Amino acid sequence: MKKSFGLLGGKLGHSFSPLIHRQLGEYDYLLYEVSLDNLDSFMTERRFDGINVTIPYKQVVMPYCATLSNEAQMIGSVNTIVKDGEGALHGHNTDHHGFRMMLERGGIDPNGKKVLVLGDGGSARTVRAVLGALGAREIVTISRRGENHYGNIERHYDAEIIVNTTPVGMYPDNGSSPLSLAGFERLTGVADLIYNPTRTRLLLEAKRLGIPCVNGLTMLVAQAEMANRLFLGTPARPELIDKIVALILKETRNIALIGMPGCGKSTVGRILAQAMGRPFADIDERIVATAGKSIPQIFTEEGEETFRRLETRILGEEAKESGMVLATGGGVVTRSENLDLLRQNSLIVYLKRELNELITDGRPLSRGVGIQVLAEQRLPLYETWSDCAIQVEAKPELTAARIQEAIG
Repeated sequence: MKKSFGLLGGKLGHSFSPLIHRQLGEYDYLLYEVSLDNLDSFMTERRFDGINVTIPYKQVVMPYCATLSNEAQMIGSVNTIVKDGEGALHGHNTDHHGFRMMLERGGIDPNGKKVLVLGDGGSARTVRAVLGALGAREIVTISRRGENHYGNIERHYDAEIIVNTTPVGMYPDNGSSPLSLAGFERLTGVADLIYNPTRTRLLLEAKRLGIPCVNGLTMLVAQAEMANRLFLGTPARPELIDKIVALILKETRNIALIGMPGCGKSTVGRILAQAMGRPFADIDERIVATAGKSIPQIFTEEGEETFRRLETRILGEEAKESGMVLATGGGVVTRSENLDLLRQNSLIVYLKRELNELITDGRPLSRGVGIQVLAEQRLPLYETWSDCAIQVEAKPELTAARIQEAIG
């Protein structure tokens, strides 16, 4: 009889856990979205062989466990429960292992360093335990209340590592950050437990400053790999962690097309989305639908600045989603804030096309300012923003195929 495992939590709509466990073993892995009122019956009926546990139940489930692992007792939370042959439940904490692997993969070593832990919830307990075990010199918890808080953060500008355990910046509230890195001149690493989006605003800032940084995806996969071992009693398979992380990134990252007006982004994007079985969004089409008028009308009646503000708002709405193909407008690169909107979840592909082949009909700046002037302003930005560049082929299907080859 096939064993049944799953994830217990309050809200699980965007969980990557089923995808991860499909790569780890051949068993059913279900999402148990259980209300607090129904938790007792769920835990006493025990219609599972093992479960992972997430917010808000990591502490609540502990009394249901006959035994607790050393890590679970030390941290005071459980994220993996295994049912034995007699029906008894045994609680473990594999987040401890996951966070340790996250730091290792990110090249962040807390030994002898001062570390700021943002947040004081359940995840922060795990983080502090690992940091202590790895020899952190000083661990300071920053919360909204208490002695150390965001209002007096300047006390800790000497911190060498920052770990975010809060949900600030997590999907769907992309673009927020618990703090600015300005003032932290000794940082050697930034870790954010959030993995959706792939790059939070905090991590994007760290990357711009050249500070080693890592998101929480490795932690998620590593803790799942250890839970899989507990579920099935199998040996460790650390080689699977990087493989599964790469698979998730490939499946969930957006492909955002940038390039000159009239280079074929919309046409190629539609073909690419269909070939890859992905949703497609054309930012210019969304602008027209939202404004209720054509782009030339917006430029004529309200001006370019109004258009650009609307473009940024709609780009933010679309780019925070995952696994899409996005066709952007030619001028998306004229506003620097759009770069972070794209980089949070997207691989940015620059479609290159000869200027004399560009289509200018219905494009106010192409016809007004002129293609040559726009090219001088924008071509360097397309190169800087993009992760890869693709030469546009005569047939859009060939261009789409080239993109698929390039991104692997």
